Amino acid sequence: MKNSAFLITLLITFAFHPVTYAQKVSITKTDVEGYDSHVELKWGTTASSQDVSFKIYAAKGNEQDFQLRGETTDHDFIDFVTDLGRNISLRYKIVPVVDGKELTAVGPVKTSIHDFTDDELLNMVQQYTFRYFWDFGEPNTGLSHERTHSKQGNIVTIGGSGFGVMAILVGAERGWITRDEALDRLLHATKFLETTDRFHGMWAHWYNAGTGKVRQFGKMDNGGDIVESSFMMQGLLTALQYFDRSDAKEQKLRTRITQLWHDMEWDWYTNGGDELIWHWSPEYGFKKNHGIRGYNECLITYILAESSPTHSISAEAYHKSWAGWDNPNFANYTEYYGMVLPLGNKRWYGGPLFFEHYSYLGLDPRGLSDQYANYWQQARRHTLINRAYCIDNPYGYKGYGDDFWGITACDKVPTGYAAHAPGFRRDLGTIAPTAALSSMPYTPKESMKVLKNLYRNYGKELWGKYGFYDAINLSVSDNPAEQVRKNYIGIDQGPIIVMIENYRSGLLWNNFMKNEDILKGLKKLGFKRFGKDIEVK
Repeated sequence: MKNSAFLITLLITFAFHPVTYAQKVSITKTDVEGYDSHVELKWGTTASSQDVSFKIYAAKGNEQDFQLRGETTDHDFIDFVTDLGRNISLRYKIVPVVDGKELTAVGPVKTSIHDFTDDELLNMVQQYTFRYFWDFGEPNTGLSHERTHSKQGNIVTIGGSGFGVMAILVGAERGWITRDEALDRLLHATKFLETTDRFHGMWAHWYNAGTGKVRQFGKMDNGGDIVESSFMMQGLLTALQYFDRSDAKEQKLRTRITQLWHDMEWDWYTNGGDELIWHWSPEYGFKKNHGIRGYNECLITYILAESSPTHSISAEAYHKSWAGWDNPNFANYTEYYGMVLPLGNKRWYGGPLFFEHYSYLGLDPRGLSDQYANYWQQARRHTLINRAYCIDNPYGYKGYGDDFWGITACDKVPTGYAAHAPGFRRDLGTIAPTAALSSMPYTPKESMKVLKNLYRNYGKELWGKYGFYDAINLSVSDNPAEQVRKNYIGIDQGPIIVMIENYRSGLLWNNFMKNEDILKGLKKLGFKRFGKDIEVK
């Protein structure tokens, strides 16, 4: 329940220095909204002192005894109230605090919580996650930040921003922003994309948002990155189909995306061979020499390279390099927990779960197959094997089970980053919410069970202003506050909102798969849908 009309102005005089003087502390607006297990409060203030904090008090129903729920210097507060009960009414007071002295309370404001339906929970998770790309979007470029609390500074990421493009489409479709607002943001983003440094039509992995220049990602990685660029173009081609109206602004966006698409020189990135090379740099050329072979998150890179109307590569590159049977990381066909997995690394049970997310944000795996695999079967089995491994829990990590699973690349707890996967030295006890939630289309019942457990039982530490934090590990500490890595990462946030939407409506899948270039590329490679040849108009 939301009370967005509550307005109050509070003028308080207090002693701030040995010399007493009048100072104004004004709380100008208070919004309160109750969800399934938490309440979110937001307020404005015109306090002239930056040394003001706010204590939050709550009482159940009509009880007169208010208890302290927390203190913050921010102008928002999330209160998990499961300790108070479920399906309850609540009243809140906000108390400004200066020099340790509580001033006159604002409120009470009323709200309530109730048990959400599955659809309400999905909507809540999507809407909170959307904030990462909209509220936390980078204003200079229109793109998405690499992460919160970044040690690299104000960095935007190309791949994560491609996921963000799709998130913005979800926001427009769900009515969280208007279609025009989404359009304006994407026009701003594509203006940056067409004017910043590109490398034979490809973008770098990172850009400095302040200067608009490339920020080196790693050794010899300061030029074109075709995998990150493919994630961006997957999002842009989806937007091209979504914004299909005849008005001038939508036409402008379509024209701009089409030109960016045509500019991408996939054939350059074969270096004259039959394999896509991940990086090229004006300084180092192809010296990094990282060939792209399957199976991993890069299927979409080969699909786009084969589908390009201007710079396509040979079908042989896909069959010889990506899908080469001599590659031990491609063909699997090993049985795990009673399920045969077609593709992926054998030692690590197919690899991290993001392999089944990044390429399939737009590329629809439903009924999609080629001579190597049925990709819906691949994605579903990979997910179920990841889940079964966590239930088996060979290393005895705390919490693992049928409502606490999902191993993929994410932040480590308490520090670092790793491409977590089942198996020795890859499984560190860390569960990433993005793993199970982004698998919602493949395992809806199993993923929903994880969502409910993470939110209702661990949300006090694991849930923040942009939804679920990046990672949780119950084995690192007995202190709940130390079990969560309280960061957000664009490439983990994006698949959550996008894949949940694909589960709910198929929005991104349906738009991306309308693209005639993509359909021609899939047909060229011998892909089928539901056992039939790809139809191209």
